Amino acid sequence: MTMIPQEIIRQKRDGHALDDAAIVDFIRGLSDGSISEGQVAAFAMAVWFSGMTRDETVALTLAMRDSGDILDWSNIGRPVADKHSTGGVGDNVSLMLAPIAAACGLAVPMISGRGLGHTGGTLDKLESIPGYDIKPSAGVFRETVRKAGCAIIGQTANLAPADRRLYAIRDVTATVDSQALITASILSKKLAAGLHSLVLDVKIGNGAFMASLEEAEGLARSLVDVANGAGVRTTALITDMNEPLADAAGNAVEIENCLAFLRGEKAGSRLEAVVLSFAVEMLMTAGIAASPTEGQDLAARALSSGSAMECFARMVHQLGGPHDFTERSQNYLPEAPVILPIEATLDGFLSGCDTREIGMAVIALGGGRTHPDDPIDHRVGLSQIKPLGTKLIKGEPIAFVHAATATQAEAARTRLADLYRIDPEAQPVRPVILSKIT
Repeated sequence: MTMIPQEIIRQKRDGHALDDAAIVDFIRGLSDGSISEGQVAAFAMAVWFSGMTRDETVALTLAMRDSGDILDWSNIGRPVADKHSTGGVGDNVSLMLAPIAAACGLAVPMISGRGLGHTGGTLDKLESIPGYDIKPSAGVFRETVRKAGCAIIGQTANLAPADRRLYAIRDVTATVDSQALITASILSKKLAAGLHSLVLDVKIGNGAFMASLEEAEGLARSLVDVANGAGVRTTALITDMNEPLADAAGNAVEIENCLAFLRGEKAGSRLEAVVLSFAVEMLMTAGIAASPTEGQDLAARALSSGSAMECFARMVHQLGGPHDFTERSQNYLPEAPVILPIEATLDGFLSGCDTREIGMAVIALGGGRTHPDDPIDHRVGLSQIKPLGTKLIKGEPIAFVHAATATQAEAARTRLADLYRIDPEAQPVRPVILSKIT
């Protein structure tokens, strides 16, 4: 017998475990619109407070996966793999990782999302590229993966549609950081994409949704257990998010940063360490590389030979972007009319920052959303962000702010300068890869 939505909400609010049938009923109603936005928000809040058991989370994930189509890549001729990040500031890893993996022989049909909370969204970044279609037809999606080896797109109307609606409501109801909802959201899309293997980037720190190592390991274990239980070979790395990962945060500025990376200009950075670590994980999990050393060599060769850049260029063109985008990006990416330095207020070493508030500052500039329907200004953000540990002289730039107006730029400069701590002595630099969950 079908259970009414308010009864399901009441049971979860009171801390009871829901059976599979109740979860399937609720997700069916979420998908067909028979359950109101208020009821979905109440359900999300009840889950946030009460949590879900592993069996409930598996049932929720599978119900959301089954709310739409499940892709079949049986004729692609390559192992099908993907990566997902729980989100951070300046986290554009997917933009480089997908073409590197494709250049190494994987098929990467990457279903990505928009910005969530204070974090940037891969789709918002890609929409900085004129013509890039984040919602192509199924035929174009398949052809792009076949020709380029990778395609980074958004959820189609028929791919985990229940998650798309729930994702938007979580974003504006302070229920983003629920372990069960994060697990189901990530994996419903990944399982629907027809993957053979998956690697996960679970972030920890003051710019992540997970504040403690215990929380991060709990989420990583939940994701790995549920995904492997559903037949997808999965591992997770826990990575540091106590500072922006790339030296850019925004949309167009992160695309430019991606191209610089693919040209080999970010060697030795924390960003390079993360990208190459995940490339190794993808290649080993998919069976392309037999060891970390072999995986490192394959990924390094994809970069140095230019084949990763070629895969990125083909992906952009196949999905509607300019054919010469990677060679002439400055002619296509929108540029903010005001670019000003954020200056160090005293001599010393950058020793800490409030990463979450840096992300919120980018949103305040117009680079993110406070409501699901808000437009995004792709021009704005931060560039040339100095990593923690950098020695500065008073007046030297910590970063540059890109803004639509001089007033917004000045307000952001003041706000952002206060988000960094400068100490007279250098502090130990945190490792960026903290642990692995298998």
